[in-house]
Amino acid sequence: MTSTPQSDPMPPADYQLLLPEGWFRVHIAPERREQSVDALVERQFKGIDNAPQIKAQLRQDMLRQAARAFEEGGIELYLSLQQAGPLTVPASLLIALGLPPQGGRLPALHDIADRLAVEGKDNREVSVVELAAGPALRVREEYDPARDRPPTEMEKDADYALPSVTLNYQVQVPRAEAILLLTFSTPLVQIADAMVDLFDAVAGSLSWMDAA
Repeated sequence: MTSTPQSDPMPPADYQLLLPEGWFRVHIAPERREQSVDALVERQFKGIDNAPQIKAQLRQDMLRQAARAFEEGGIELYLSLQQAGPLTVPASLLIALGLPPQGGRLPALHDIADRLAVEGKDNREVSVVELAAGPALRVREEYDPARDRPPTEMEKDADYALPSVTLNYQVQVPRAEAILLLTFSTPLVQIADAMVDLFDAVAGSLSWMDAA
């Protein structure tokens, strides 16, 4: 009786995250971008018919943000529409896939962490952590344009010219030469620790899905 050779395990076919209620997925691929942004704008202005200029400006800003996310290699973009009383809690999550250059390999997470640590930025925290989904590089960074650098002409009227807190996770994809990049951001620097706790919880929910 002969045994059947076992094939090498395949990389996961997909991933899933548990996001808080009130987060909205914006489809950033060009063929679906406008329809997705229109749905977001209509949701935000439901029941409000007397603010056409503000509505048009929001649509333009969202299209610009979605286009920028796609150009940066993003595959998914989520925006927080969570409510705290009458206010929306502003935050975002951009998901991207990092691949090595052709014929090359990605650096080890510990090597990236060591390089970032050598730079010694006071506003940056770097560590390698173990998530349920596997090892990940975790980088928390606080950005203040008045301290770090003045905004460019293009940035002056943009959200990312404001102070912000970002939390970046680079998660090793099992059995693959790839990393999944999770970049969280919020301008709520006054409650940065609470927002980072939320981002950590979302990243901690990451799980891999095998092909059926």
